Amino acid sequence: EQCGLPMALAEIGEKWSLMILRAAFNGVRHFEEFLSEMGIARNILASRLVRLTDSGILARTPCPDDRRRVEYSLTQKGRDLLPAMVALRQWGEKWQLGVPSNPVLVDARDMQPVQGMTIRSHDDRVLGIDDLCWIDASDRDSANPASRRDLEQHATVPAVAGDCC
Repeated sequence: EQCGLPMALAEIGEKWSLMILRAAFNGVRHFEEFLSEMGIARNILASRLVRLTDSGILARTPCPDDRRRVEYSLTQKGRDLLPAMVALRQWGEKWQLGVPSNPVLVDARDMQPVQGMTIRSHDDRVLGIDDLCWIDASDRDSANPASRRDLEQHATVPAVAGDCC
């Protein structure tokens, strides 16, 4: 099966990797900074940084002013994890904390809190679980309205009962 969720979880789906990513999104760049910010054991941090670097989520670059020192930075692949990280944080705030976390994530331009993460349709409607279904990718290309009935018959409803993710 080709499903992105198990593949993503294999790369980043454990606590310390997610905490390293959170620190990287917050500007932490050096091994010692990760250690002091996170309270993680050196060996665990080292192994997770290797894994995140090997998978292309972080880039490892020697510092120009001190070649012995290394800087870790998010690659585009890593930066693309931001919506997932924000969604997990918002879920934790809602179901674990019951209140927004501090510091609050805001829009840098207006200094207003960001809205909750949502799933949006092609026409920007907010979708809930009852609005979703799984279809085979080859069936999706059927743009003909007459074939919409066929798509609906082949769709697995609801989304949580799908074959993937």
